[in-house]
Amino acid sequence: MKKTLLAVALAAAVFAPIAAQAEAGDWVVRARAVNVAPNEDSKLGKTVNQNVAPVMSPGAELAVSDKVIPELDISYYFTKNIAAELILAVGTRHNVSIQKEAGAVVPNQDLGSVNLLPPTLTAQWHFNPDQMIDPYVGAGINYTIMLDRNLKVNRGPLAGHKIKIDSDSWGPALQAGVDINLKDGWLINADVKYVWLDTNVKLKGAATGNAWTKIDSLDINPWVVGIGIGKKF
Repeated sequence: MKKTLLAVALAAAVFAPIAAQAEAGDWVVRARAVNVAPNEDSKLGKTVNQNVAPVMSPGAELAVSDKVIPELDISYYFTKNIAAELILAVGTRHNVSIQKEAGAVVPNQDLGSVNLLPPTLTAQWHFNPDQMIDPYVGAGINYTIMLDRNLKVNRGPLAGHKIKIDSDSWGPALQAGVDINLKDGWLINADVKYVWLDTNVKLKGAATGNAWTKIDSLDINPWVVGIGIGKKF
């Protein structure tokens, strides 16, 4: 029993929160591993049939794969409850494919990959900044830069036609998470964000008179789920 009480006391000493965990003027740097999971909405088949030729089933869609990436964010506390967080992530590369093509005139296929660079700024409300468990919510804005955006149809009547993600994206972002405050300013963090990310997709080739023609309004709208560590300064 004495050994058990001693172990509990040591654990309390290690993980007990320090008073006033966050104050105005504090900076926090967090490093996370995040999974970017697109919640896409695509009308590829309908738009191709309308703008190019009736060569796809109306239900055909563009699909964007998940990706796990490292993320770095920097927060500044205006008060102990209110903080601003700038989320910096390396480019997140996603495979793009045609799916749900029932007619198989243009078969389901991989088109290549795109690289997205998604800096995001949020304002946060921290509920318990003086406690060990500090949940928070946030809202802000995202600007996603589309890099390496060129794709290509490889099979079917549109084989050889080029595809490009046509535009960068501005959109809102929502956030919820929790900081587990440890000693000496260290913390463990879990975080979920939903980002509205919309872009146009265009096709170029013989079927379009070698002019870029819109074939989809692609809503990627990813869930970004991460866990990591941080340090308060």
